[in-house]
This record gives sequence, structure tokens and C-alpha cells, in this order.
Amino acid sequence: MKKLMRHLGLATLLLSLSLPAMAEGLLMARTDNQFPEAMTLLQSAIAARGYKITRLQEVNENLAKRDFKSDMYRVVYFGKLDEVKAVTASHPELIPFLPLNITIFAEGDQAILVASHPKMLEQFFPDPKLKPIFDHWEADILSILNELREAK
Repeated sequence: MKKLMRHLGLATLLLSLSLPAMAEGLLMARTDNQFPEAMTLLQSAIAARGYKITRLQEVNENLAKRDFKSDMYRVVYFGKLDEVKAVTASHPELIPFLPLNITIFAEGDQAILVASHPKMLEQFFPDPKLKPIFDHWEADILSILNELREAK
């Protein structure tokens, strides 16, 4: 039964990855680059948009505990210090959602990137002053994902 549930979970995950780029509040992209090259391209694309990478988190240990074997799975956290300081000074309730992040993992010879859609934050934080910031984050993340999707 446990094995059946694991296979159903994996099938659900694979189906969700084949959906359009924006589904269920997620932004996703698949690149034909292998994980190491995609990781380098991702960091470059983030930096090119003026963001600083604040942390690269490996989650392999937790995945291994769940019998998912991959050493190519990272969460890349990034932000603009001045922007984060300004937005959290006026809206400290946003602190748990920052810095922005993109998850990257290998699937065969390709890499998949997944990020939470910044527009989801509008539902929780409807202040009109935040809308331009959420729009800006959305545009930048989409631009980063498109750059990696098109990279050869």
C-alpha cells in the first residue's frame, strides 16, 4: 500500500509538471540543459536582473529520508536587499515569504525549475501599494524562467 501511494504521488507530481507554465499558483519551466549547466544559468539569470543570491539550500538529506534519491535538487533564494528592507518595513507580514526563491531539480537530462507565483501574495496582501512590487517580481521570475527555457 505504501509503495502504491508513493507511485500515485510520483504520478501526480509528474502530471503537474507537464501542465502549462502557470498552474496551481506555480511558475514552472523545463530546460534541455543538464542540472549543473542549468544551475549556473539560473544563478547568472538571477544576477543579471540585479538580484543577489542569498542562499543555496540543498534538500537532498530530507528527500533521501523519503526514499527519493537525487543529489541534484536545490532551492535558490534571492532578493534585492533595499527592496526587501523597504517592503518588509511597511509590511512585516511578508517576511516569511522573502527572499524570493526558485527550486531547481534534475529529471533525466533536463532540469526543471519551479517558483511560487508572486501573484498568489496579492490574495493574502491586497494592499494596492504592493501590487507594483508583486507585478515586478512576477515579470522578473517569468523572465528568468523563459531565459532558462530558451537556453541551449
